[in-house]
Amino acid sequence: MRLLVIFSLLCLSACTSLPSGIEPVKSFELPRYLGTWYEIARLDHSFERGLSQVTAEYQMREDGGVKVTNRGFSEKEQVFDSAEGKAYFVDGDDIGHLKVSFFGPFYGAYVIYELDQDNYQYAFITSYNRDYLWFLSRTPTVSEALKQKFSEQAKQLGFATDEIIWVKQ
Repeated sequence: MRLLVIFSLLCLSACTSLPSGIEPVKSFELPRYLGTWYEIARLDHSFERGLSQVTAEYQMREDGGVKVTNRGFSEKEQVFDSAEGKAYFVDGDDIGHLKVSFFGPFYGAYVIYELDQDNYQYAFITSYNRDYLWFLSRTPTVSEALKQKFSEQAKQLGFATDEIIWVKQ
C-alpha cells in the first residue's frame, strides 16, 4: 500500500513533458515491450526506497492503454509491495513517450530514451526531469558492459550517476 500512495504522490507533482535534451526512441513497438521487466538500476526516491527484487509488468488494457504493475520487496517490512497504474501514448504509438498514472487523472512522463530495438532486452527510462532514471532488463542480471553503457550515457545526459542504486534482484 505504501508503494501505491507514494507513486500517487509522484504523479500528483509530475507532468508529461520531455526533459530538455532527451528524446524518446522512435519506431517503438508496444507489443514487443509488453511483459515483465526487471529493475537493474534507478535513482533513489521515497516510493522505491528500501525495495529490492523490483519488477514492472506491462499488459494491454481494453481501452488501448497499458496496465502497469510495479512490484518490489520491502527489506524493512519483509513483504512484497505493489502498485497498479495505467499508461497511454503522448505523441503516437511508435514513439517511446507515454504518460503514466497510479492515481486518478494525474499523469507523469514515462520516456524510453534508449532501447535494444533488435530484441527489446533492455531499456533506459526517465520522466519529465533528470531526477528520475531507471534501467530495466528482461533478465534479472545484465553484463558489466551494459551497466557501463547505462552509467556512461546517463552521465553524458546529466543524471546524478553517483546516486544510482544497483538493485538487488
